[in-house]
Amino acid sequence: MEEPILILRDIHKAFGEEGVLKGISLEIARGEFITLLGSSGCGKTTTLRIVAGLEMPDSGSVILEGRDVTALEPHKRDVNTIFQNYALFPHMNVEENVGYGLKLQKLPKSEIRTRVREALATVQMEGCEKRSVTELSGGQKQRIAIARAIVRQPRVLLLDEPLGALDLQLRRQMQLELKRLQKKLNITFIYITHDQEEAINMSDRIVVMNDGVFEQIGTPNEIYFHPKTAYVARFVGNSNILQGEYVQTREDGLLLRIGSRQALISADGKAFAPEAGGRIRFALRSENVLLPSDRPAGDGGFNLLPAAVVEKSFAGGLLRMEMELEDGSRITASRHGIDCEYETGEKLEIGFLPQAAVAVTG
Repeated sequence: MEEPILILRDIHKAFGEEGVLKGISLEIARGEFITLLGSSGCGKTTTLRIVAGLEMPDSGSVILEGRDVTALEPHKRDVNTIFQNYALFPHMNVEENVGYGLKLQKLPKSEIRTRVREALATVQMEGCEKRSVTELSGGQKQRIAIARAIVRQPRVLLLDEPLGALDLQLRRQMQLELKRLQKKLNITFIYITHDQEEAINMSDRIVVMNDGVFEQIGTPNEIYFHPKTAYVARFVGNSNILQGEYVQTREDGLLLRIGSRQALISADGKAFAPEAGGRIRFALRSENVLLPSDRPAGDGGFNLLPAAVVEKSFAGGLLRMEMELEDGSRITASRHGIDCEYETGEKLEIGFLPQAAVAVTG
């Protein structure tokens, strides 16, 4: 197996009395697109700055291509960073901005011109070498910032919420462009964002961060469909977090009692096996909550729970219906569209498949 291009080993970092990173470890493969996903203050940017050499960890090590670079200055590491504010020099034209790092390396002018043209062509900005960066749109500035980063041919490219200043439509377009570019260049991308959709669309793997630790590391599919903690389930996809009394472990999952009914959920029986009557929490995504009109005739292997409609709301193309279960807990179902046949106060029987409900910790 090929050696990881980057290893973070038991990194700790505190600012004053506040612990920002609490022993994080990670191995990143060559050519991988990996995203650090989490809310503001979780430690994403501090992690990126430690990789870049802009911050020193209190303990732990950063290994780049088999070499310990923990104490190495930023310009001596084969990494480059793209920031959200682009950090372009307003007094320089496009060509001068993109070639600035090569100029500092004292490369011949002819080589600088050639590499600048190649980098601009890669980001589809050829022919604009002499334009002032102050004349460019937000999307064009982002492309120039990317060109300036890749022109030095780094082994690892660090991207600190680079699309955060763009409008929604342009941001989605640039997501596709960045992913295309990463595959074409085969550069390792370490990307940070608080946008779950962005992380799922772009990443080979996602690292979900919370309060200075890695809650879960996995593919977008694993993170979305098999969250390990309640935090991951809520943060990525806004799951319902429900609980029931443990009844027994079966080959196909855990049997729980919820109110007057029993429900089967998927879980690792070795990780979740309390005494009878112990509480088990599980995540169930709103789109997997089935209303009576969604289900085929017969039980079909569904878990069925009585519920009462509390509220309906519409946002972002989705109708969200909040309901209350027998035990007083709330559950939300979501549907594309603007209305459904069920009214506030109406009692009905909601359903869900056992494999759609995943036991979680926390």
